[in-house]
Amino acid sequence: MPSGAILAIDQGTTSSRAIVLGAQGEVLGASQKEFTQHFPQAGWVEHDAAEIWTTQLGCIQTALAKSGLTAKDLSGIGITNQRETVVVWDRRTGVPIHNAIVWQDRRTASTMTAMKTDGREAWLRARTGLLADPYFSASKAAWILEHVAGARARAERSELVLGTIDSWIIWNLTGGRVHATDASNASRTLLFDLRTVAWSDELCAMFSIPSSMLPKVVESAGVIAETDAALLGASVPICGIAGDQQAALLGQGCVEAGNAKNTYGTGCFLLANAGMKCPTPPTGLLATVAWKIGSEVSYAIEGGVFTGGAAIQWLRDGLHLIQSASEVNTLAASVPDAGGVMAVPAFAGLGAPWWDPNARACILGLTRGSTSAHVARATLEGIAHQVCDLVEAIAPALPHAMQRLRVDGGAAASDLLMQTQADLLGMEIVRPTNLESTAIGAANLARLGAGIVRSVREFGMPSGVGRTFLPTLDAASRTIHRTRWTHAVQRARSLDLP
Repeated sequence: MPSGAILAIDQGTTSSRAIVLGAQGEVLGASQKEFTQHFPQAGWVEHDAAEIWTTQLGCIQTALAKSGLTAKDLSGIGITNQRETVVVWDRRTGVPIHNAIVWQDRRTASTMTAMKTDGREAWLRARTGLLADPYFSASKAAWILEHVAGARARAERSELVLGTIDSWIIWNLTGGRVHATDASNASRTLLFDLRTVAWSDELCAMFSIPSSMLPKVVESAGVIAETDAALLGASVPICGIAGDQQAALLGQGCVEAGNAKNTYGTGCFLLANAGMKCPTPPTGLLATVAWKIGSEVSYAIEGGVFTGGAAIQWLRDGLHLIQSASEVNTLAASVPDAGGVMAVPAFAGLGAPWWDPNARACILGLTRGSTSAHVARATLEGIAHQVCDLVEAIAPALPHAMQRLRVDGGAAASDLLMQTQADLLGMEIVRPTNLESTAIGAANLARLGAGIVRSVREFGMPSGVGRTFLPTLDAASRTIHRTRWTHAVQRARSLDLP
């Protein structure tokens, strides 16, 4: 009999990972592997979908081996994934016709700007809860169809399919038998109507994407498919799916309207549970499906920062100021403050609440006395300032004032970043012992889908608060910091002027 153990597949923007969780949620085995980031042109970001699958399968096998379990011991699989990244592949062979275009990619900015200027954004927003921005999947998929030779004709002949990364993983897990996505991922494509909770023929027509390419939309919890028995040595039910930020919302126990969390990953994403009525989000924020279970749909209001932890990777890989991401804390803490340096990490434009795809990253306030430590500290502050922008924007939509912020994600391990966040926000930052909220959320959906638990409401706030960070900055100093940040953002938004 299955042990109650769940395999959580957590396919992220910079790495693939797999975690085997026991019946009580304990980690039995885990594996993670980074994969290649491709930057063909300025503002373009791609992944090799085949490499994503290869690294993900390797992580699954390694995590199982470390856990001492086999596929037969698993009660189910939960999948969570980087969202908006899109793959187009051959329906018969399963071979992608182009690299996956990543959510950070800005190549379709002019197309989406045209939709804004000709008045179509309001129509889009009313139906999808999203904005006319290249962040989302539809314009990326349309670009592939237009720029890969013969792709448009093949798509019209139903020879090609498309999907976000969850669909790509499911396709490969099932040996190409199942082409599916869940409502949370579908709601990030600009092709999904939040009101009807279904694909929209009108939206598909707007982006010239044949509806035959789209995956079946399934519930976020329930037996969606079974893996190919030859892959892991036994068939395992796939019981849960959610986009990474929705999974983290559940993993943080935000199951009641008004509960909010922020994830510090490649980007930073603040989500607040909006309940079961489709919300009208405040200016600059998004409405999205949190999860669909049975006939019930839970919604969320979201604000996303495109460059969070990725800014730390840039310090490592671009400037070579550090050898590993964790070294940023030591370097930044070697100076008492940023020495007047401001960093706006708009490497992929600015997300919420600005939504400016043409903004450019910048470092301001440099003097001859500025050092790598000042730049590192300013970069951490730039991440925290962006989250402050999100909290300020989302506040009007919450039923009561936010007193504390629940946090997770890899960069949340930085004590300096979390203390900076508390200081700039002027509120408590609550960090759980286990920062794997995304994987925990995917596992919880799988438990629900496998029938181990009966309701999402059984998933409360995770036990074990690792640390609470209290603000130490006075209000006057906080105002000065925030005002300087606003001026820095204005500079970043003017850098793309002709």
